[in-house]
Amino acid sequence: MPYVAHVPYLSPRLLLRLLLALLLVLPLGLAGAGPAGAADRPVVELSRAQAGTGGSVTVTGSGWRPRALLTLLVCGQAEPSRGVTGGTNSCANADGRAVTTDAEGRFRRELPVVEPPVPCPCVVHVATVTGAGAEADAVLRVAGHAVEPLPADRAGGRLSLLADTRLRGSDGLLTWFGSPPARTLVVTVGNVGTSPVKDPVFQVGTSHGVFAPQWQDQRWRGTIRPGGKARIELPVQLAAGAHGDYTVSLKYGGKVLAEQPWGVGRPWGVTLFWVFVCLVVPAALFRAGLAVVDHARPRHAVHAARPPRRRPRLLLPAARRPPALPWVSPDAEPPSSTRT
Repeated sequence: MPYVAHVPYLSPRLLLRLLLALLLVLPLGLAGAGPAGAADRPVVELSRAQAGTGGSVTVTGSGWRPRALLTLLVCGQAEPSRGVTGGTNSCANADGRAVTTDAEGRFRRELPVVEPPVPCPCVVHVATVTGAGAEADAVLRVAGHAVEPLPADRAGGRLSLLADTRLRGSDGLLTWFGSPPARTLVVTVGNVGTSPVKDPVFQVGTSHGVFAPQWQDQRWRGTIRPGGKARIELPVQLAAGAHGDYTVSLKYGGKVLAEQPWGVGRPWGVTLFWVFVCLVVPAALFRAGLAVVDHARPRHAVHAARPPRRRPRLLLPAARRPPALPWVSPDAEPPSSTRT
């Protein structure tokens, strides 16, 4: 006799309960698993939390962008929750190191311990050099270095970059002839603090080559509540005739939020104008000089015109002369017609 499996009977009410439980559990599982891999933030760890000047620490990191170029600096007047309050001017830039992450976004690098130009608290500040901006800090106690409290945070609100920056706009005909290039810097920032940020003042800087940025204060009108975000648009303008590779930086609260490269084309219209001037002006001066010379040279007396020499008339022999007709000779009169 063949074997028949026994299948338990499930009532429609029990099936409905199982289906509802599955629908409730499945979204929670997806929500818990999704952001963990997508929202990985860069992490920095040190081999030891305290070291003296002249020593070194091993800096390791994970969660960075693959094949990204990073800078490692020892900075003062900083802490991971507030960042480097004085910007890179608070860091020992001359003794920094660079490292490139591997295919998985990890790195390992030895960093010499030096005294930063400002008092501690100190951190090892790691930031990207190119591409999307990212940074992370790890606390480092520099033995023997002065320690001073951080300046009071006037506002509980803190702004952080949420999306990549971009420059909006394009060059026109006037820019081709040397007019100042202009763009609009567009960034999306979020308030990660505990109080709203009202009418924040940003610093927009432009740098060319190895020169330091020239900062300009720009106020954005609006309020960003805690946990909220806002799209910031700030105008950027270069000097007339500027061309080459520039970098536009955005700073808030002494901390650089974003950097965006800007390649500015050469104003070839100005070059064509000067070529035209170099060709036309010498030609005009040459023509003017010829006119002056022609007007200033002395005029010589004109000799009396001699009477034209008469060409001798050729006389044909009598045999070849045509017979003179009486009515065409100058002395003959035409014959009068008579009626008969």
